[in-house]
Amino acid sequence: MAEPAASSGAGHAMTRDEVARLAQLARIDLSDAELDHLAPQLAVIIESVAVVSSVAADEVPGTSHPLPVRNVFRRDVVRPSLAPEEVLAGAPEVEQSRFSVPRILGEEA
Repeated sequence: MAEPAASSGAGHAMTRDEVARLAQLARIDLSDAELDHLAPQLAVIIESVAVVSSVAADEVPGTSHPLPVRNVFRRDVVRPSLAPEEVLAGAPEVEQSRFSVPRILGEEA
């Protein structure tokens, strides 16, 4: 297993400029105070990832779940169903062949 790049910088505090560059790449606008606040936090995250990476062994397969999981799918079969007119017949309000419901989000949505 190749050694992760992050582990070579263990103990390396991220500079404000490195955080600013990461923010730029992620298209996140950060203030000066946020840059100063995030630099030591990102350094801790990088060190933690390096520790976990150093423990992982080549002979241990990667997993996303502790138990084998298999998704069960049903066949996608077309079945008879109600016509749109029948479904909408019981609706309190209809608009453009769709159910009309009250807006629950503000105008900013």
